[in-house]
Amino acid sequence: MFDEDRIQQDSPAWVAFVQICFAISLGCTALGVIFLPVNLWVKGYLGMGLLFTVGSTIILSKTLRDQHEARKLIKRIRDAKTEKILTEFEKVS
Repeated sequence: MFDEDRIQQDSPAWVAFVQICFAISLGCTALGVIFLPVNLWVKGYLGMGLLFTVGSTIILSKTLRDQHEARKLIKRIRDAKTEKILTEFEKVS
């Protein structure tokens, strides 16, 4: 009862675009921190902030996706239960 047509998949071009944009933005920001005319400890602080921001953004997006997928699964289970109840009711009637 698995319906592959209901699974949303991104095109390979979109995945490549997203990965390239991520790499460019991370690289440009890192270069900006490296070439910033400040002390090394300030660069280190900004670099740590950049890494923590990127890491927590990835974790947040994964968590939100997992919550969304869980809600979709719960909805499908409820729909299946409702359909089963209606089918049994129709047999009795």
